[in-house]
Amino acid sequence: MNTMTLWHITGWEFAALACAALLVGFSKTAVSGANTVSLAIFAAVLPARASTGVLLPILIVGDVLAVLTYRRHAHWPTLWRLFPAVAAGVVVGTVFLMWADDGIVRTSIGAILLLMAGVTVWRRRTAEADEEPDSVATRSGRIKARSYGVLGGFTTMVANAGGPVMSMYLLSAGFRKLGFLGTSAFFFLIVNVSKVPFSAGLGLIDGRSLFLDAALAVFVVPGALFGKWAVNRINQRLFEQLVIAATIVGGLQLLLR
Repeated sequence: MNTMTLWHITGWEFAALACAALLVGFSKTAVSGANTVSLAIFAAVLPARASTGVLLPILIVGDVLAVLTYRRHAHWPTLWRLFPAVAAGVVVGTVFLMWADDGIVRTSIGAILLLMAGVTVWRRRTAEADEEPDSVATRSGRIKARSYGVLGGFTTMVANAGGPVMSMYLLSAGFRKLGFLGTSAFFFLIVNVSKVPFSAGLGLIDGRSLFLDAALAVFVVPGALFGKWAVNRINQRLFEQLVIAATIVGGLQLLLR
């Protein structure tokens, strides 16, 4: 990573990164998937590959705050089903990053996000009743968990964009608002921490990037607090619509950049 670039951002660019960090906090405690906007801001201000290394610790700070807020609502059977598939996806994503350029990465992830949003909308319109979270114990539930897990691991490794994929999985599995947030909080804390050695090995994280992270991390906290306040004022239907809308916006911005 050309870390010298990190020392030459303007005041306006730092302000943009600070707003993106604030949005990370909000997305972690309110509307998961909304941080695709943060991904776009970081990639616009910093070199594309460098931006993923700077953003990852910011996401981890948001994950910690989300776990502290929603730790009692996590559904661990779902998490245990997802982790092996996600690990495979992270490995595939690491290999993919070794040869793919930014254009291929953006196009691939944008297409995946839009496909997942379309499938979720279709399933929710045609299903007679929402599936319960314990549907992961069924054969179809296991297949779905593995499929989304691999996609989630892949997208989170190559562009920190696993949030929308997992959002679509949790919605399709019938999670209610608090269960959704609690399960995704633990999921992304564990996954993002596990990505740190891979990102460091690829040269995406170093001392200078962490110095910038330290300056930006303070902005995650007010975003998380605002998200906690806002989520209690959002009903389930609006919550689901916002998550799907954030996923579609994220997919489009990756395809059209």
